[in-house]
Amino acid sequence: MGFIDTLKKRWNVKSGWQVGVILLVFALTGTTFMYTVKPYVYPLFGITSESSTWIRVLAFFFIGLPCYQVLLLIWGTLLGQFKFFWEFEKRMFRRMIGKK
Repeated sequence: MGFIDTLKKRWNVKSGWQVGVILLVFALTGTTFMYTVKPYVYPLFGITSESSTWIRVLAFFFIGLPCYQVLLLIWGTLLGQFKFFWEFEKRMFRRMIGKK
């Protein structure tokens, strides 16, 4: 079983094409996050590279993660994978709060 087949099974998707689109969404989301949130959103809250490590870690959890989730849904919707990413978000949120 190849890498794409493993992802198809794990993500419960039907085609290798859909796996490719999902991977593209993750790549675009990460790139968008790095080029927008870090240089433009964090400074709005006074967070810079000189801020203490604890401040930057807290900023990531309370500012960065929600921004990433929104970007993930935006890119997923634009590329026709809203349903997959909406379910993905719900699973991830349940794991973060400790619910099964």
